Amino acid sequence: MQAVDYIQQLFADRIGGPSFGLKEEIFKFEKIKRAKRQAMKEKPDVPLIDLGVGEPDAMADRRVVDKLYEEAAKSENRFYADNGIQEFKEAAFRYMAEVFNVPDLDPETEINHVIGSKSGLSLLPAAFINPGDITLMPSPCYPVLGTYTKYFGGEVVHLPLHKENRFLPRLDQINPEVLKKAKLLYLNYPNNPTGAVATKEFFEEVVAFAKKHHLIVVHDAAYAALMFDGEKPLSFLSVPGAKEVGVELHSLSKSFNMTGWRIGFIAGNAKCIKAFQTVKDNSDSGQFIPIQKAACFALSHPEITEETAKKYSRRHELLVTILRECGFQVEKPKGSFYLYAEAPIGVEGGPSFQSAEDFSQYLIREHLISTVPWDDAGSFIRFSVTFEANSEEEEQQVMKEMERRLKGVQFIFKRR
Repeated sequence: MQAVDYIQQLFADRIGGPSFGLKEEIFKFEKIKRAKRQAMKEKPDVPLIDLGVGEPDAMADRRVVDKLYEEAAKSENRFYADNGIQEFKEAAFRYMAEVFNVPDLDPETEINHVIGSKSGLSLLPAAFINPGDITLMPSPCYPVLGTYTKYFGGEVVHLPLHKENRFLPRLDQINPEVLKKAKLLYLNYPNNPTGAVATKEFFEEVVAFAKKHHLIVVHDAAYAALMFDGEKPLSFLSVPGAKEVGVELHSLSKSFNMTGWRIGFIAGNAKCIKAFQTVKDNSDSGQFIPIQKAACFALSHPEITEETAKKYSRRHELLVTILRECGFQVEKPKGSFYLYAEAPIGVEGGPSFQSAEDFSQYLIREHLISTVPWDDAGSFIRFSVTFEANSEEEEQQVMKEMERRLKGVQFIFKRR
């Protein structure tokens, strides 16, 4: 007797409806994984230089790990945390005041923990998006907020980030008809993938724009504390009026090497925080209390992030030097661990590239160097300086090996 597979007909339209799982769609990151596997199989004696990883290469500070161990052993910490413990809210309040010069947050009504910023971003649209509403998103960008906007019947309008405008969106070029239906304006600085940083003047423009068009600003500040070369960490909430129009999400994943710990916080407008709490309260039971307490320790030691930023700054300088020798016109970013470079259109005496993805695949196949391509607004390659290296000597060895592999390769770029 043949089984009846009725489940295939029951999938929600938001994930593909009855066709869900029947079509193999190979997305960018899966193509990269497959190319890496194939290249390592063909050249087993050549180590992969992975400059595509978007997460820290180091462990969390030993003191933070010890704090987790200590708190996990306490019986009173075994319960549900729901919308978070007061101790964490207070720690986030002090962190924002000390590191970002934002002293006027109310820990009770204007701060809430999130189980990683990805979780926070995915929950926010549930509080605001109805069918037909619009979310404004940079392009390229981290896509989660857009995904959930679509899940709730909304529409995503992309704002291209171009080098000519320092990878900041041109707010004055948004269609007025779009603005009538827009609710959320998503920003992310320092930016993934471009590494661009925002200025106070830009955030002031954003606040005025949001007030004029009744928008809620969602600033993903995952890399905000990773600044160098004299640049100070900048919070959207440090701009007058920002708390009236939006919220900001901070993550300990990047700034404190706590990627898998899944802990961060959302801060800003009290009404937005209350709405977020309502959605979150019906979505999870809070992060494990010992993780929150370990995070409190981390937030009270911003020098941990400062040391990590020094490492990334040093690695950026090595990478920029090598890329310039290969013909890339690149500048060291002022923050984050990403370096964004315009992709070449070919190799002298070798293949041509129709896209950044073509070039990325070439680097993996021919040189076992992994990067992430972006063809959203021009053809660019994202390099990350979070490659595996346990000392400055190892960092130099990795970069020298990259230099050796690319030595003599003449890349061809579009005329500028």
